[in-house]
Amino acid sequence: MLRDTKIFIYFAIQSSLKMSNKNYLKDISEIKDLMNKSSKFISLSGLSGIMAGVYALIGAGYAYWLVENSKRGYLILDGRVFRLILLDLFIVAALSILTAIYLTSKKAKKNNENIWNETSIRLLKNFLIPLLSGGIYILIILNQQRYGQTGALMLLFYGISLVNASNFTFRNIKYLGYSEILLGLLSAIIPGYGFWFWVIGFGFFHIIYGSIMYFKYDKE
Repeated sequence: MLRDTKIFIYFAIQSSLKMSNKNYLKDISEIKDLMNKSSKFISLSGLSGIMAGVYALIGAGYAYWLVENSKRGYLILDGRVFRLILLDLFIVAALSILTAIYLTSKKAKKNNENIWNETSIRLLKNFLIPLLSGGIYILIILNQQRYGQTGALMLLFYGISLVNASNFTFRNIKYLGYSEILLGLLSAIIPGYGFWFWVIGFGFFHIIYGSIMYFKYDKE
């Protein structure tokens, strides 16, 4: 009888310890989730990445059509075709930004997260500083009629911006950034194919990345 009682007490203690360990691990997991939510902006929409890629492909198709059907068959800075392509790029960027704001706001509301908080502001700052610096630099060299590496520079600065911002959102975004940087370097090494590297980086890579993020984090 005493032996059975000891065995019962032993298993009761073991069971209690297991339950305590489970509760402890659960508490650690919950604390980790809360820390991630407080330090990272998790409402970025994967669908916005897909749409940005679609906009880029449509814009690239229009730009290609403009150049192919122009009298010269190539770009000059003071030409009408170049101004139309700049407008095309502006529209693609504007649509991508507006779509990202709308879809991210919708996801943030669903997650009970404020789209404008300390974390999202840090994310935006870390993304925009290298991006705007690169944009200004590109405008400077364009004004100097040195535009052979424009596509490579756009990919490089965009990739650096993504990697810089990845500390404040999903870490997966850094892999998109590394891919854009690699494409930018390849574009610089292989001149004359900047347009096609741009299409791959801003078009197809966005669609692939956005699809992965959508099915991993957005789709229920």
